[in-house]
Amino acid sequence: MEMWQHARNRPELRVVKIIHGHGSSGRGGTTREVVRNWLFKNRAQFRSIIEGEHYSLTAPSTMELRREVGLYADNDLDQQNRGITLVWIR
Repeated sequence: MEMWQHARNRPELRVVKIIHGHGSSGRGGTTREVVRNWLFKNRAQFRSIIEGEHYSLTAPSTMELRREVGLYADNDLDQQNRGITLVWIR
């Protein structure tokens, strides 16, 4: 079973944090680009995709996610971490 299908069947697994790194050059690594391109191409499967650099308490997508999923502690929140991407599964 694909990870997304497994998460869809379990309400407690609605958000997946992908840790892909940001590349050794600091500009963005190949893995990050591949992950984000794949997510973009398959975006209809997801409620929201939040890039780590936009994962902030002031971002509308983050506010909506936290309002509906819950206010959980997350060390990456408001850190502008380009090495992660959050995926909110439908």
